[in-house]
Amino acid sequence: MINNNQNIGYIGLGLMGQPVALNLIKAGHQINIYARNPDNARSLIDAGANFFDTPKALASNSDIIFTNVSNTSDVEEVVLGDNGIIHGAKPGAIVIDMSTISPSATRDIAKQLTSKQIDMLDAPVSGGPQGAQKGTLSIMVGGKKTVFDKVLPVLDVIGGNIVYIGDHGAGQVTKACNQIIVSQTITAISEAFILAKASGVDPVKVRQALLGGFAGSSILEIHGQRMLDHKFIPGFKTKLHHKDMHIVIDAAKELGLSLPGTETVTHYLDELMKENHSELDSSALLLVLEKIIGTKI
Repeated sequence: MINNNQNIGYIGLGLMGQPVALNLIKAGHQINIYARNPDNARSLIDAGANFFDTPKALASNSDIIFTNVSNTSDVEEVVLGDNGIIHGAKPGAIVIDMSTISPSATRDIAKQLTSKQIDMLDAPVSGGPQGAQKGTLSIMVGGKKTVFDKVLPVLDVIGGNIVYIGDHGAGQVTKACNQIIVSQTITAISEAFILAKASGVDPVKVRQALLGGFAGSSILEIHGQRMLDHKFIPGFKTKLHHKDMHIVIDAAKELGLSLPGTETVTHYLDELMKENHSELDSSALLLVLEKIIGTKI
């Protein structure tokens, strides 16, 4: 059982990482932090966190190490690189990767850590910065069930819906499924609003009506409002959703699968990136559909 006397490391202090680490501090845990940009660490240092200048140094002083960085290569670097976690963590340490990365790469990283008697869980999340701030993230976990049980009290601090899925990589596969549903739902809402507008019906009232019915969802509530306002402040940036969908495409190819809807929405995200909208919330997919269809809401 994890207790507050154990040190917890946190690597990756972006929109998600900072509030998650702060919630761990508020829960009474001693937190060690690392960020490539030390400026991102200032508020957490002020809150009582210890800053280390490499993942290796952080790991040598931590019992549990969270990673929450942008992509597969970043995880590989902070975990396996020359100054990575694998070179500093003690046998029995636990790495919890909250990034969204390739399931197959996750399995390989876990295998290399296991060779050093270091456990790993893949634990990608959904819920956005708001969920991170409130400590209500949905956390999808892959790895050994015994390791999951050990760290569950810590995950309870930062998550509201925590589900053990299965062996290494299962959390990442679940996150891929999440991103498929989110991206295609955004596209569906975009088309619905465009149809309403072209029909002379107010999309604002359409959304209001649909929120109370079977089509209601958090995406319709939050992203739908962003679409109506044409204000795409992230949220979840297009460049990250674009990255995630290409992870999905690659995972499907490894299995010999074609996912037509996923391939279509990934093409839309490719177009959104070409339009230099990488920093917008991914609900800006509406802009691509408006351009293709020729109707603005």
